Amino acid sequence: MHRIRAITLDLDDTLWEIGPVIRRAEANLWAWLEVNYPKIPERFTPDAAIALRDSIIEKYGDKAHDFRHIRKMVLTEMAATVKYQPDFVDEAFAVFDAGRNNVELFPDVEVVLEELSVHFRIIAVTNGNANLETIGIRKYFHGVVTAVDAGVAKPAQAIFHKAVQKSGVAADQVLHVGDHPEIDIVGAIDAGLRTAWMNPAGAEWPAHLPAPDATVASVTELRDLLAAAMDRNH
Repeated sequence: MHRIRAITLDLDDTLWEIGPVIRRAEANLWAWLEVNYPKIPERFTPDAAIALRDSIIEKYGDKAHDFRHIRKMVLTEMAATVKYQPDFVDEAFAVFDAGRNNVELFPDVEVVLEELSVHFRIIAVTNGNANLETIGIRKYFHGVVTAVDAGVAKPAQAIFHKAVQKSGVAADQVLHVGDHPEIDIVGAIDAGLRTAWMNPAGAEWPAHLPAPDATVASVTELRDLLAAAMDRNH
């Protein structure tokens, strides 16, 4: 790892746990709809909204990587079903988005990001729509590449290639760090990057997949893994 000069970094479930965040954000949105547009929750359950989302993704597969667009389409479809005008959709999405960006960072994330950003170019690479400015950690990143930016989601090579280009160094000098074996690690391997699997639960690596270069349980372990490269890049 001593040759690493840049880090591409997944966000959801790598820097914070995303499941509880999404559940709270969706609950906030549903409560807002109950007050402001009650015909929607009268007609749709949350499970029905998920089914509608899945059908929209199937119908508009070329937009499946754009979660923001899909969510707004779901709201628009639900509005049309109950005869509401869709002019509230942006406001409704903003309610969800505020909750979606109310995250609790894993321990030491900000401290380690601050230290790593001195030695490496750090590029966020995400399929989601987290707002790093809102979360308060954008200052540690040299760039952000989303699935919307790339036109495809991880594990497609194009999103990793775009991040490597933004880093300004060769692919084999970039370490991708992420939690998902296929979406993050295999995708990055296929794109020619080095890889570190973020595995706080101590799960077994899927034997049928090519193995990562390293496995870490926390950002603190990531910093330790990169100690030699930090000295080299000082």
